[in-house]
Amino acid sequence: MSQHLEAGDIRPTPFADALGERYLSYALSTIMSRSLPDVRDGLKPVHRRMLYAMRELRLDPSSGFKKCARIVGDVMGKYHPHGDAAIYDAMVRLAQGFAVRYPLVDGQGNFGNIDGDNPAAMRYTEARLMEVAKALLEGIDEDAVDFRETYDGEGDEPVVLPANFPNLLANGAAGIAVGMATNIPPHNVGEICSALLHLIKRPNATIGKLVDLIPGPDFPTGGVLVEAKDSILEAYRTGRGGFRLRAQWETEKVKGGGYRIVVTEIPYQVQKSKLIEKTAELMHARKLTMLNDIQDESTTEVRLVLEPKSRNVDPSVLMESLFRQTDLETRISLNMNVLDADQVPRVMNLKEVLQAFLEHRHEVLIRRSNFRLGKIEHRLEILDGYLIAYLNLDEVIRIVREEDDAKGALMKQFKLTELQADSVLNMRLRNLRKLEEMEIRNEHKDLTKEKADLKKLLGNEKLRWAAIGEEISEIRKKFGEKTELGKRRTEIGDPPSDVVIPLEAIIDREPVTVVCSKKGWIRAARGHLQDFSEVRYKEGDGERFVFHAETTDKLLVFGTNGRFYAVGVDKLPGGRGFGEPLRLMFDMPSDHDITALQIFKPERKLLVASSDGRGFVVAEKEVFAQTRAGKQVLNVSGSNEAKVCVPAEGDTVAVIGENRKLIIFDAGELPEMTRGRGVILQRYKDGGLSDAVVFNKADGLQWKSGERTRTETQLRDWIGKRAQAGRLPPKGFPRNNRFS
Repeated sequence: MSQHLEAGDIRPTPFADALGERYLSYALSTIMSRSLPDVRDGLKPVHRRMLYAMRELRLDPSSGFKKCARIVGDVMGKYHPHGDAAIYDAMVRLAQGFAVRYPLVDGQGNFGNIDGDNPAAMRYTEARLMEVAKALLEGIDEDAVDFRETYDGEGDEPVVLPANFPNLLANGAAGIAVGMATNIPPHNVGEICSALLHLIKRPNATIGKLVDLIPGPDFPTGGVLVEAKDSILEAYRTGRGGFRLRAQWETEKVKGGGYRIVVTEIPYQVQKSKLIEKTAELMHARKLTMLNDIQDESTTEVRLVLEPKSRNVDPSVLMESLFRQTDLETRISLNMNVLDADQVPRVMNLKEVLQAFLEHRHEVLIRRSNFRLGKIEHRLEILDGYLIAYLNLDEVIRIVREEDDAKGALMKQFKLTELQADSVLNMRLRNLRKLEEMEIRNEHKDLTKEKADLKKLLGNEKLRWAAIGEEISEIRKKFGEKTELGKRRTEIGDPPSDVVIPLEAIIDREPVTVVCSKKGWIRAARGHLQDFSEVRYKEGDGERFVFHAETTDKLLVFGTNGRFYAVGVDKLPGGRGFGEPLRLMFDMPSDHDITALQIFKPERKLLVASSDGRGFVVAEKEVFAQTRAGKQVLNVSGSNEAKVCVPAEGDTVAVIGENRKLIIFDAGELPEMTRGRGVILQRYKDGGLSDAVVFNKADGLQWKSGERTRTETQLRDWIGKRAQAGRLPPKGFPRNNRFS
């Protein structure tokens, strides 16, 4: 078949090159034409095209509404060749007062709600532009911005909007491109305008001063910003960071001296119905033991009523537990990744974003002024022709009546331009009255003055920045803090103090029996079992650790690799069945095993030792780690492994080796460390350490012998110094060389 193809039809290319070229094209398309907003108008292409199409349909704020299906059809057919659902979704979001801080679209009909309910189909809803959108489009017919061909070449669309409104920061943006993303929360436009005016006066202003003027985001759903000031400053300084946002709440007194908590504002982009559902699930799982009930009494305003189980519960403790476990507290990320004026994606800081907006407004002002100047010069040329005609009216009439080429004759006789001659010839007879001449002279005078002012403006940068300052002041007056729309909704709060939440507030305190087999299968049977012989194990498995605990306890696991791991008793599987492998609850290597398992007691100290007879004392609070990887405490290497982990409660240490030699020495000889190999506890010619224990010398040394516990108080023969070899233990000491 290939023999019929002409040369050049097939181009051999390495697959990696062909794939890379195509993927790069896709990535650039996603970044430039879909996901990242332009720093100048804060819009993505779909939003820009939608607003422009609505303007072309004359959907001004003062006009009537049109069906959304008509608008979506125009946007899709003329400007944005993508799916209608995607376009409609974008339009709906711009109309939702709980999703956008300053809505750009005025929607009529069902546009969804904060519970996450879907909007009505586009054939039922109607829309028009809002005043904010009108400000974004202001001057678009006055050569304020560049236009380009639409996708089919049949029309033109703006590359960027004139944007007489700081939309990027005011409404924020979110998008995921290829290899990059953006997330900019909304801000208060009054504060943005204050920062812009300050930047005009002082171009070298610091980020710190700008953050004083813009203290943080301002979300449409309100809430309380509880991020630390230095963290906010760092986020705006780098363009990356995040903000902690909490629900706004208050307490209401009820009969009988009790109270209930009312949540009046929930965090941004949290669906109220899902928040209630998640909270109810936690209550059902008994993870919110202080909360009795949650009710939704919302109308157009949010009102979630939380009933505590007891009036003795501290409201702040109850709310802190909810903040930690539900979306009543969320983290809003900041990633100011935008397309700059050259369409290059990059992360900008707060000052760069504000400066880019000002530079855009400066360019728009120059372009609009030049456009207006051209219009004035065109009009003055026509008016000059009219005035010549009025001064020589009889001669003009004669030429028009008698000359074959009236236009040429007028141009020759009165030295008129072609435009002036055409304008005179096209003049209506009714305009020849004296009053019209006066109006023309006044218009000529006014336009001449305006022309001089524009030339002065274009020739003086200070005047231009003063004009931009006036525009920004007007925006602040129209949409700022003194208006209903512009009032700050998100309260700037202090970082929360460390409220201590008792574990019982999150988990029901219940007695359990922890059972861990020789093969490491663990479970928690309800209640404190008295007869451990009733506990059943898998065939070939047996008892290793069995002890009483409570569901609020934490378990401390010590591995042969010298690492400590932690797991909550409430996370253990129930007593029915044989449980689950303990090692699956954290990242213990498969070639290591469990050395010790006990309840975590932060006030206690532990003696840890390895098989080569080295060890030290460590505070138990220092070994606790909630990460799956655990915490390395006792360093071991080669065939050496961690062997002992016992409470260091007493004044004397007893160590016995695999060679059945026992040494007893003062506990003060052991150092307290947080990590390391430790010091030598006992020396061996053969074998290694078997067991160690810390006890009070006055009480004697105890060990298990079968079912009985034996005590030896005459210890003089075995007392020595640390690192000695020791001697054979007392008669009756277990043959396994272990104290328990």
